[in-house]
Amino acid sequence: MDEQPLERIKQVEEQFVEKIADNMHTYGVSATVGRVLGIIYMNRRPMTLDELSQETGMSKTRMSQVVREMVDLNIAEKVFEKGIRKDLYNVEQDYYQTFVSLFTSNWRKTIQKNKMFEKKMSAELKFMLENEALDEEMEQKMNILLKETKEWLDYYQWLAQLVEFFDSGEIFKHVPKP
Repeated sequence: MDEQPLERIKQVEEQFVEKIADNMHTYGVSATVGRVLGIIYMNRRPMTLDELSQETGMSKTRMSQVVREMVDLNIAEKVFEKGIRKDLYNVEQDYYQTFVSLFTSNWRKTIQKNKMFEKKMSAELKFMLENEALDEEMEQKMNILLKETKEWLDYYQWLAQLVEFFDSGEIFKHVPKP
């Protein structure tokens, strides 16, 4: 095969990798994660940490951290191939599913963190209402804050339903893939 077209194909693949890395910023994910996602995606096969290290020029330790983050975000998974002793990692080949995984992963963490905050604030406010001598103005402020924490919790329960709407694939019934 002529070397020039092969080189141009490689350049186009590298541009795809860089565009994927740029797009990851939109999802609140580092360009490094995006670059590794793009490299595995463009290779269209599972890759080892050694291969990823070589492709990116980063250390194997750094690759391990990046891949662990990708697995946590549910955009990569460890896979097994018979006869290969090193860990292999693969990524979803469906752009839509990758988006859903990123969207739901980030929101799921936010929901959990905020539910914990709401429970703590609500308990603290209720304790103060029941156990401290408060004048009418202070009691009114406490009740307003309690109402606010309830609205906060309602919002995060709604958000959890939205995450489930995406996770279940129901979104594609309403906004179909082309």
